[in-house]
Amino acid sequence: MLVCRVVPENDAALATEIAAGNEQAFIDLVARHHGPFTRLALIWVGSPSIAEEVVQETWTIALEKLAGFEGRSSLKTWLCGILLNTARARARKERRTVSVPFFDPDEAPEPAVPPDRFSPPGHRWDGHWQAPPRAWPETPEAALLSTETLGVVDTCLKALPEAQRAVLILRDLEELSGEEACNALGITDTHQRVLLHRARSRMRALLEQHYDETKARTT
Repeated sequence: MLVCRVVPENDAALATEIAAGNEQAFIDLVARHHGPFTRLALIWVGSPSIAEEVVQETWTIALEKLAGFEGRSSLKTWLCGILLNTARARARKERRTVSVPFFDPDEAPEPAVPPDRFSPPGHRWDGHWQAPPRAWPETPEAALLSTETLGVVDTCLKALPEAQRAVLILRDLEELSGEEACNALGITDTHQRVLLHRARSRMRALLEQHYDETKARTT
C-alpha cells in the first residue's frame, strides 16, 4: 500500500521513497512525465490509445523495478529506456515496423543551411549570406506560444523520420543530455549527433517555409 510522505528531490532518494511506498512522490513523477512520455510513445505505436497503454505499462514496470534503480543515469533517462523498450515491443505486437533506421557513419551529413544560401567560392562576399534567415513575424517566444505556431511545430515534428523525431524530442523537448539520449535510444554518440543535426535542420527549413507562406498570404 502506497502512503504519503515528503517528496524527496534527488533521483536516488526519490526512487527509494517511491519503492518504499511514497504515494505523493509517485503521483508527482507521473504528473511530470506522463504527457511527454505519451507523445514519445506515439513515435513507435502511432495510435494515441495504444500510446496511452504503453505509458501505463511503463509506469507499472517502473514501479516494480524502482527498488533496483542504481542511479547510473538520471531517473528520467531510466524511465525513458523502459518506455522505449515497451513501445518497441508493443509496436512489434501491432506488426508495425520499429527500429532506428540504418545509419551509415560514412554518409556525408546534411548541411544545416542549404549551401546556395551563401555566396559561392571566389565571390567577393565568399561565405556571406545571399539569402539570410527570415525574420520571425514576432518575437520567437510569442510566436512559439501562438496556437498556429504550435500546430505548425507539431506538424513539422510528425514530418520528421522516426529516429530524427525521437532524438529531437529527447534532446530539445525533454532536455536530455546527449549521453542520456544515447542511453535511452541505444545508439552511439555519433549517430545521435547526426540525427539531431538533421532533425534541427529539417525543422528550421519547415518553419521558415511556413513563415514565408504566411508572409506571402498577408502581403
